Amino acid sequence: MAATLPDRVILIVLDSVGVGELPDAASYADEGSNTVGNVARVVPLRIPGLRSLGLDRIVDIGERSSAEPIGAYGRMAERSPGKDSVTGHWEIAGLVLERPFPTFPNGFPADVIVEFERRIGRGSLANTVASGTAIIEQLGDEHVKTGKPIVYTSADSVFQIAAHEDVVPVEELYRWCEAAFDIVGKGIGVARVIARPFCGESGAYKRTSNRRDFALTPFAPTLLDVLKDAGHPVVAVGKIEDLFAGRGITEAVHTAGDDEGMDEIAVAMEKAVSGLIFANLVDFDTRFGHRNLVAGYAENLEKFDLRLVHLLPALRENDLLVVTADHGNDPTTPSTDHSREYVPLMVAGARVKKGVDLGTRQTFADLGQTIADLFGAKLANGTSFLADILDPK
Repeated sequence: MAATLPDRVILIVLDSVGVGELPDAASYADEGSNTVGNVARVVPLRIPGLRSLGLDRIVDIGERSSAEPIGAYGRMAERSPGKDSVTGHWEIAGLVLERPFPTFPNGFPADVIVEFERRIGRGSLANTVASGTAIIEQLGDEHVKTGKPIVYTSADSVFQIAAHEDVVPVEELYRWCEAAFDIVGKGIGVARVIARPFCGESGAYKRTSNRRDFALTPFAPTLLDVLKDAGHPVVAVGKIEDLFAGRGITEAVHTAGDDEGMDEIAVAMEKAVSGLIFANLVDFDTRFGHRNLVAGYAENLEKFDLRLVHLLPALRENDLLVVTADHGNDPTTPSTDHSREYVPLMVAGARVKKGVDLGTRQTFADLGQTIADLFGAKLANGTSFLADILDPK
């Protein structure tokens, strides 16, 4: 009797957990970036769960375990140009960009800012490339005094708006972001507008968990669309709903951090009997990568690992667990931006062969195609590795 195929996929994206520079990293000024490897060289990592999935065979994190990985492992190269979350997640879901989203290393054009200020009825501050935490420290007092939002960008295709929650109510900030998205998203193709609310007093401002992303709608059907259209549940955890502009999703929950994200994954696993549970854990990127906090990044890897160790025994016989990333953000380099890196690919489950080396995949879309293949569907991009990992027993 043939084995039953898995009918549920738990796909966890560790935001920014890259595993080494891509061949074209120099074009992005990311030579030497290796988020996990470089962190491990500074802080020895205690991550037995990730080691059991084969992470120590994907990237050098010190002594390699002698035990065979419990599933399949490899790494994926990004075929799309760019190194942002939208690009990475869309490619995982089968969409490969031919051209990068536009970026603005000198700030946004004057006419864009003039129109934004007209729409919100007040002036704005900054319009520059900046670290989010540094810019609120630098301009937070002026914002509080004047009520003008802080507008900034990064190496990614983003229009970010920071405002103190006591000065600009969160819902009003969201409305400003919608206005900005109409101008820069729909207007000139910027990938995301991000609300960056903060709180606190002068000298001690800190960003809150009320971040929200306003992203472009995918330009073609994604894995999420294909599964939803076929009647399968697609549960989005964290910022997944934002990154896909709500499309292809049957249920969504936003989270305030990675612990809550793992809690919501567990809730979804109790409720959803089949389909896709797609989660993004963002703290690696926002709290540590962008702030160059090496020890914090290492600690977050270890915290996730503890949750992973408890998640693995909760997998059903017909579950497929995938752990991957969307780009890098090496906290050991001078840059506070994302880095152009390979991402890990780790697949586990009762139906998965042990110790399968998937090598280097030439596109993140191989993962999306594999999940589509599992559900009897097909995407426009990617090569399925389903036959390579399934145990016929």
